[in-house]
Parts: sequence; structure tokens; C-alpha cells
Amino acid sequence: MSNERLTIAVLGGTGKEGGGLALRWAHKGHEVILGSRTAERAEQAAAAMRAELGSASQVSGMANPDAAAAADLVVLSVPYSAQQSTVLDVAEQLKGKILIDVTVPLIPPKVNRVQLPEGGSAVEAVQRLLGDEVKVVSAFQNISAHHLAKLDEEMDCDVLVCADDPEAADKVVALSEEIGLTAWNAGPLANSVVAEALTSVLIALNRRYKVPGSGIRVTGVPRP
Repeated sequence: MSNERLTIAVLGGTGKEGGGLALRWAHKGHEVILGSRTAERAEQAAAAMRAELGSASQVSGMANPDAAAAADLVVLSVPYSAQQSTVLDVAEQLKGKILIDVTVPLIPPKVNRVQLPEGGSAVEAVQRLLGDEVKVVSAFQNISAHHLAKLDEEMDCDVLVCADDPEAADKVVALSEEIGLTAWNAGPLANSVVAEALTSVLIALNRRYKVPGSGIRVTGVPRP
């Protein structure tokens, strides 16, 4: 997987988290499509990213449905309030693909307090919404956009990858490792509830200890 060049659509790629992931994958040679509600906004963000990475990079911007249709693999990185509406807008284009959902159920203003939705996991709700034709994978909830945006910075953070399809999880683990993260297959999609809740804990740590981007490390397991 790490040697395979993919077309990756990042819905919400104009935001900090999605933009950071897109930047890292584009830097590694993947073709990246930034998705947004409007093609104009997406292309503006893509132009800025091309300027940062250089002319050899392949980054474009499209409206979310077009971005999802053109991609081999799709990443959802939007605010929790827009999660399900965005998924419904691109449901047809997602069929037969992997969807990496980065969503965290943060409800302002108390984002440093765990507020999980009824039923537990926000990402599980998306899998139920899309059905078996889409392989939903939960990942990247605990990686700070502050670190992703700095290409010359080593990211001392681990990624928990949860999915009901082990092969899909393994692909996301490989994509994580490719951009300098240590990733772990953390079991079925139901376990995503832990990663989703951890984000509020990390925000609380950031505020308490005045740091820009705390993260997690898995111990007791041989590191890859």
C-alpha cells in the first residue's frame, strides 16, 4: 500500500485537520483532491497547497460529490454538526470505497468535555447510514492539526485505527505510517468510541498544560 499511488479525496480538506492530512499525503506523492461545499473554496485551498508543495504536486479542489466520485479512497474531516449531512450528499459516490472518518463528536462550547452521541460512536452511526457497500474506518481523531501542518516536524503520536473490515484497517494503518505516524489496528468500529472520547481529554490537557497538540502513545507492544 505504501508504494501504491492513490487518488485521495479529503472532504473538509479546507479545514485544519483535513488540510493537514491532505498536505502530508500530497507531499508523499499521492494525488489529493480537497473537497468542500463549493468548488471555488476547495480550489482556493488547493492553489495554496500547490504553492507550498511545488509544481510537481497534484492537488486539486472540487465540490464534495465530485471529489468523492473521482477518488480511490475518501476521508471525511468535517465538524460533527456536518458529519451526517455531508455523508448523505456523497453516499452514492462512496459505494465500493473506503471512507476514513475523522469525526469527533465535539459540541461547543464545552469541547474539553466528552459528549458522545446516543448509541456511542459517531463513526459507527455513519457505517449504519451507509450500509455494507462502504467500508468505514475510524482514524486520526487524536492527531493535532498543529503537527500535521509542519512537514519538517516528526510527529510523536500514535493513531488508533478501528474498522469492521480488517483489510480496510490495514490499508489505513499503512497510509498513516507513510506520513510518519505509528498506527495500530485497534479492533472493530465499535472501539472508535474510545478514540472519539479521547479527543476531548487531549483538548483538556492542551488547555491545562498550555501545549498546542498533546497526543497518545501505545506502550507494551513492539513498535513497527
